[in-house]
Amino acid sequence: MNWARVRRCLAILDLAGMPVVILLFIWRWQRTAFGAWMVFPIWIVASFLLQHDTPKTLGWRADNLKRAGMEAGIFFSAAIAVLLAIAAVRGMPHHLAWEAIGEHLWTYFAFCLLQQVALNSFLNNRAIALFSRPWVSSLIAGAIFASAHWPNPVLVPATLVGGVAMAWLFRRNRNILPLALGQAIVGSLLAWAFPAAWIHNLRVGPGYWLWK
Repeated sequence: MNWARVRRCLAILDLAGMPVVILLFIWRWQRTAFGAWMVFPIWIVASFLLQHDTPKTLGWRADNLKRAGMEAGIFFSAAIAVLLAIAAVRGMPHHLAWEAIGEHLWTYFAFCLLQQVALNSFLNNRAIALFSRPWVSSLIAGAIFASAHWPNPVLVPATLVGGVAMAWLFRRNRNILPLALGQAIVGSLLAWAFPAAWIHNLRVGPGYWLWK
């Protein structure tokens, strides 16, 4: 049996199938079959085992943390500057930004860490295995990430840009820790910088319209 071909077929299944399941859960199953969330960890762990992933390939590492952190810091610093500028235009006091970050930073960081596992350790790794050009794999991963945030008019473009950038950074330095931390900080500022009537408390899917 040609295991290289089998693993390539499995990578295609991961990259094409998981986004469909994610969207089905967001738009239907979370209301009709919430227990279906168990599909995600089972699928992801099975994929890691079948693809012979290691902590290094998954980005769970410390040996390149300094380099990965410096490169991620450039992108996230630019994103923070943009959000602070938007808040300044709206007349938002900047001291409230640090309160927004600190209020739920570590619980939000844990959530972002899970997102980075799904986005980069899983989906982006499969895109990297299938596409040799960095911009192609990064664009595919970012587009999938953005689609999961539909129809939020702020989160969709923000996660498209952020998803592509984080996928590209992950491909350069496989480390999800600085990406998760940067995402947590930027996400906190995003919820603060934009009007609640636009952001709807960061809700996506049908929940976006149910926000009051």
